[in-house]
Amino acid sequence: METNVLSPLMQRFISHFGEMGSRWGINRTVGQIYALLYICGRPLNADEIAEYLSFSRSNVSMGLKELQSWRLVKLLHRPNDRREYFEPPGDIWDIFKALLEERRRREIEPTLSMLRDALLEPPAGPGDKETQKRMREMYDLIELSSSWFDDVQRLSPETLVSLMKMGSKVKKLLDVREKFRFGAPREDKSGAASDKAPAAPDKE
Repeated sequence: METNVLSPLMQRFISHFGEMGSRWGINRTVGQIYALLYICGRPLNADEIAEYLSFSRSNVSMGLKELQSWRLVKLLHRPNDRREYFEPPGDIWDIFKALLEERRRREIEPTLSMLRDALLEPPAGPGDKETQKRMREMYDLIELSSSWFDDVQRLSPETLVSLMKMGSKVKKLLDVREKFRFGAPREDKSGAASDKAPAAPDKE
């Protein structure tokens, strides 16, 4: 990348990330700073970022602090250079997992906390009992999803890729499990599968 020059392709990528950032809970400036660091291929200091993107130095500083809080950039120092440099995690899977983890911390955990407190309150009447029943269903589902996410976080990138590539194979495996769980369909005399339940044994 030439000094302080962005190609039209890079500009389009950075602009798109700025627009997408707001949908992820990140403002446009922060999204564009992250996109620049991601495609640049080398650590940048705040002055370089401000010059590339035509941002004020203060906006860049605030954006970098936000990215650090999301753990989406790493702070680096160079010998004989007092400036701070920033780069994204080297592995794309680390970036993906950091985004998911931070969104869970900011969005999911507060909801779980609210539901947990609400379920501990004594119901004031039949209406509250029904409300708590529905809240319990939501809480259990979110808890299950969180447990699954924790398991996924511990997987290696190679295992994650293999799991995603399985696609519809996962459903087929689950279907097979269900058949064994409830019993495979019986076959009639002609060898064809029968969905009829087995007859009760004759009483002697």
